[in-house]
This record gives sequence, C-alpha cells and structure tokens, in this order.
Amino acid sequence: MKRPPCMIWIAAVVTLALGGCEGTGFNPPWQAVGASATERGVVIDTPAAFETAVEAAKPGDRIILADGVWTDFDILFEGEGTEGAPIELAAQTPGQVVLSGQSSLRLAGQHLVVSGLVFRDGYTPRNEVISFRKDAETLAFNSRVTNTVIDGYSNPVRSQRDLWVGLYGRNNVFDFNHLSGKQNAGPTLAVRLNTEESQQNNHRIANNYFGPRPVFGSNGGETFRIGTSHFSLTESLTVVENNFFDRCSGEVEIVSNKSGGNVFRGNTFYASRGTLTLRHGNGTLVENNLFDGADAPYTGGVRVINGDQTIRNNYFKDLTGNRFSGALVIMNGVPNSPINRYHQVDNALIEGNIFDGVAAIELGEGSDAERTAVPVNSVFRQNTVIGQGDQTPFSLYDDMSGIAFSENTASARAPEGIASGFEVAGDIALPSTVEGYGIEREETGVSWYPKPSDASPFEQAREIALAPGPDVLSTALADAQAGDHFVLASGRYHESKLVTLGVPVTLRAANGAEPVISFERPSLFLLTGNGALALEGLRVTGEAAPDGKGNSFISTSSVEGSGNHLLELKDVHIVDFDVNGGFSVVSAQKGAFFDRIDVEGSRFEDISGTVFKLDPETDDYGIYNSEFLSIKDSKFERIGGPVVSVYRGGRDESTFGPHVDISRSEFRDIGGADAPLMVLHGIQKGSFTGNVIAGAEPLAITLTTGLPVFRQMDNTVEGAAQDTFAAVSDLRNRK
Repeated sequence: MKRPPCMIWIAAVVTLALGGCEGTGFNPPWQAVGASATERGVVIDTPAAFETAVEAAKPGDRIILADGVWTDFDILFEGEGTEGAPIELAAQTPGQVVLSGQSSLRLAGQHLVVSGLVFRDGYTPRNEVISFRKDAETLAFNSRVTNTVIDGYSNPVRSQRDLWVGLYGRNNVFDFNHLSGKQNAGPTLAVRLNTEESQQNNHRIANNYFGPRPVFGSNGGETFRIGTSHFSLTESLTVVENNFFDRCSGEVEIVSNKSGGNVFRGNTFYASRGTLTLRHGNGTLVENNLFDGADAPYTGGVRVINGDQTIRNNYFKDLTGNRFSGALVIMNGVPNSPINRYHQVDNALIEGNIFDGVAAIELGEGSDAERTAVPVNSVFRQNTVIGQGDQTPFSLYDDMSGIAFSENTASARAPEGIASGFEVAGDIALPSTVEGYGIEREETGVSWYPKPSDASPFEQAREIALAPGPDVLSTALADAQAGDHFVLASGRYHESKLVTLGVPVTLRAANGAEPVISFERPSLFLLTGNGALALEGLRVTGEAAPDGKGNSFISTSSVEGSGNHLLELKDVHIVDFDVNGGFSVVSAQKGAFFDRIDVEGSRFEDISGTVFKLDPETDDYGIYNSEFLSIKDSKFERIGGPVVSVYRGGRDESTFGPHVDISRSEFRDIGGADAPLMVLHGIQKGSFTGNVIAGAEPLAITLTTGLPVFRQMDNTVEGAAQDTFAAVSDLRNRK
C-alpha cells in the first residue's frame, strides 16, 4: 500500500517549525522531530535541571532529555511557543529515554512539541500518563505529541481506572505514536470535552499504532473514546485518520464515539473484537476504513446510533461477530431517550461499502420493550454484501421501512422487507487488493520500537531439563524467562515453597517420563502479572498440602500486577486433593482474568472442592474471571463440589463472555446431592456435547444479560440419553 499523501490540516499546528513535505511545507514527523537532538538546545540529566530549563524556555528553544531511565519523573512541560517557533521537549535519542516507575507527562500552554519518549515498567500516579493539560484551568493548545511510546504502563490493580492519553484544549495533534498493552480499566486514549475550551477542538489523531488491548472482562476496556454521554450533543470536530488498531479487543466498543462532528478516515481495524461504535452524538463521518477481522472471534465493523451518521466507502472483510459486534449494526433507539441511553437512528447514510465474507449485518438490533424507536429517514445504497457461505448475513429485529434500500448487490437473497433493494449475483467482482482502504501497520507508530508479535506466549525460548528433588521447580522458575520450557524427568518433585509466576512457562514430562509433583503450601502456583502456565504429561498429588480451607493448586494474585493469564492442562493427572473440604485445582481471586483455560485429555480424581472455581465477582458489575473455559476428552471422578463454577452478574452489554465448552468427557460421582454438576451464572455462549454423566445432578444455568446461547447434544446420563440441564433461571428481565 502506498503511503498516504501528506495532509494539510487547517489548524496552525502543521507549521510547528517542522520543515516541509515536498510541495506541501510539512515534513513527515519521523524525520522532522528529534533527528539531530544536539544541533539546538540543551541536554539535561536531572528533573531539577528540567524544571529550570522549562522556566527559562522561550519560543524556538529545545529541551533535550539525556538518554537513560528516568524513574518517578512527573513532567510538567509548560510554556508559550509560537506558530513558527514552538518549544520542543525531545529525547536525546528517540526511544532511549525511558520514563518508568511513577512517571507522567503534562503539557500546558501554546505551541509545544514532545517527541521520542518511552513509558514502560510502571504506571502513572495521576489520572493520565500523557495529559494535554496542567490542571482543570490550564490546558494545551496548538501542541503536539509524536514519536512516543506507552507500552504496558498499566496500573497493577485492574479495576483502577486511568487514561494513557487525555486530550484537552484545541488544535492539538497526537500522531505517529505507539500505544500497546493496556490492561487496567479506562480507555487507552480519550478526547475530553468537559470544558468549553475543549469543545469544537479540531484535534488530529493520526498514524498511531494502537497495539493489542487484551480482553478486559468488563465494561471500561475501550481503546479510544471521544467525549462522554454528558457532552454527547456537543461537537468535538476531531479527525481520526490513518491509525492502525491491532487486536484491540478490550470490550464491545473498540472506539466509543460520544460527541458530534467527528471524522474517522483511513484507519485499519485488524483482528479486533467489537466495533467502531457511534454511541452518542450526531453527524459523524466514517469513510475509507478497513475492518479486517482475519476470522478472529467477535470481530466487527460499525455500530450506528443517533442522527446524521455517514458510513461510506469502507471495506469490511472476514468479520465473524454478530449482535452488537456485527459487521454493520443499526440499533433501535429509546423513544425520548435520556442523554445516556440510545437515541433513534435518523438520517443515516450508508453507501458504497464492501462487505466481504461477513457473518452478520444486524438491523434493529437491541429491539426490546425499551428500545422501540426504529431507524427512520435513512438510506442504504450501492453497497456490496457477501456473507459467509450461501446465507445472507442480514438479520432484522424490527420494522426496517425507515431505511430505503436501493442499488445494492448481494451474494444471497436478503430477507423479505428489504430484498427489493438488492440484486443477487452469483459472481461478484471485488477489488484485487484493499489498497485505498485503511493503512498498513508499518506506516503507523514509530520505526524504532517493535510491534507486538502474534506468536503464542508459550512459544519456546529455552529448553531446560530438570531432575527430581526437593524445591527443584521453585528454584528453576525463580529465573524463568517468558516462553521457557522445563522438561521433567521421572521421579518426585516435592515443593515446600509457593511459586510466584509472572511470565508464561511450560512444564512437561520428558518423553516416556512419569514425573510426580507434590506441594506443602495451600497453593503451588500463584499467577501474577502476565503469568501463564502450560502443564503436559504430569501427575500432581495434593496429599502433602495442609489441612486448611481454600487450598488450590493454581491461584492468582494482583500483588505484582494482574494481567491476562493463560492456562493449559494437557494429559495431566490430578489426584488426592481431599485433605480438606474445599480443595480446588484452579481458583481465580477477585480482579483476576484468564483469557483461556484449556483442558484436554486429563484426569481429576478425589477432589473435595470445586475443580475450576471462577466465581468471586459477585458484585454484579458485569465483571468475570475467564473468557474461555474448554474441557475435552477428560475424566472427573469423586468430586466434592461442582466441576465448574463461573459467575458473571449484572446486565451490562459491553462484553462477550464468559464461554464454557465441555465435550467428550466423563463425570462420575460429582457433588453429592447438594451440588450440581456445574454452576454457570451469566455465561453468554457454551456447549455440553458428547459427555457421559453418572452420579451427578444436572447443570445449573442462570441467564443474566444478552441473548445467551448454550447447546447440549449427544450426552448420556446414567446409561440413557437425558436432559443435562437443571431448571434454567432467567434474570434478564428483572427490574
């Protein structure tokens, strides 16, 4: 894909003494700022010297931070530059100035430029890592942050809310930056309109790399937000163009647009769950974007709400999402809606888009007793629609006569009521490339900082052979690196210490070996930070564990930060977890989150508690502890509690899970008369197929929100095919 032409932005920011792109007077920022840091300005190496330099700075001055790690550096960059002579704050070498610990950056004044910094290995002590204001009264105008990185700079408490970037004031630019790996609550970047001086702001947010944002497991995981519901009828006039959103999957809203008059142009959304959501505000333009789902789960396009929205000339490709995460979602509204609910879709224009291999286009989505205002005065024309397989992707949930369908082409007949607006064609010509839509990953962010790989975290870094003995595992894992594979020979591995694990590692039996693990503490493994664990071919016994309530072979903690965990158990035999009345194999503590727990070909015998205990989030805020739990080809015998207990309460609609899938497994003597086989509260999708059950009560399922799907088939209960569900409790319509 060709580099997009240099854009001449009407604001004065483009003339911040950055030179000129050929024929335009505007240099690409990767050349313009910080290229020769010692040609002008002074290099400083202490916070005190920085404060002195800022106080003395005049238009045209450059303040240069010396290369190195600056710990707990709370930067206030305040000054009055001019259009032709901004004041600059630059790294001595781009990427070699690292802000760590409790560091942050605030800009305040006029015509300021910041470049070349890296924030990592810590988290902000304030509400924002980078803030375009000093305080509520002192904002930044005509200023720019470029060529800067924020990587994994997340508060260790997942529920602690902050922003990585907060834009205030007017006519500011945030471009060619790299933001990746936010794991705690709050948008990665937000444009704030909470004062008059920050409204009609004409900000430009361009050519940034928004790296992976893992599933948050609750509301509050947006990557990008403009405005809030309180100011949603106010214009922001923000331009968001040529950014790359890479696996940004925190929640159902990748982008939450909550203000008016914004433009989203030329962006790429790659393998990102959710949608660009026009949640509040009117008159937004969405054009020339690429939504490439890469067939990843729940990938979507644009969700349309409110008035005067235009969605044109976008390419929607290989998107698997449905309902709120469809390729195109046109919502029903609430009559006379409060400002924070759903305003009716009115005067929407959807034209010239290509929908190529999409699972769902949802019309009238959200229709219920409250959301009864159908779309009106709207147009859907000259679009190309190709579903997955030979089925139409359209679903109609209400009367769509308020949308005029015309001159569209589709690969399958659309539903009655809109079919007259489509010509069905068996062979639809599509562009040979997606050039002209979106932007390439390499054309965004910075060139000197690596973009995250999509390789498995368990991909082997080193292979380390271990021999049996006391505390062998705790000693070896103390120095573990991400991706290490520890290969265990036959024999007993007895552990007297708790193993705290903050990186992904694999423990597996050597070929033909029969290693046995025992442990003396209430838990053996404590996952924290980005801790992840894969176990293969091992036998684990709980016979040496203490007789204390709440034991768990694998548990979690946020003491050193709680990222998203992964757990794989393959060909693992776990026995004698019965020294007390509540011994679990896996238990998630409040605030912990597993992306996946995958169990295959494993045996679990004589366990007194709940095997997979994922149920501490009982505050009913829509928070839960595991996105996917999969159990297949495994056996469970003599289990004291439910095999699985999952809890996701509340009615929030911003998440996708939990998911629970159980297949081809055996369950014998589970829970006695008091406990169901499994307790599944608030799951959104799941299945129970091809299983054998003897001596167990049925599953207990409670529905809390959305339209959950849980299927059962081909199960055998006590030698006969029977229903495996207990009575399903439906709390979705409670007041």
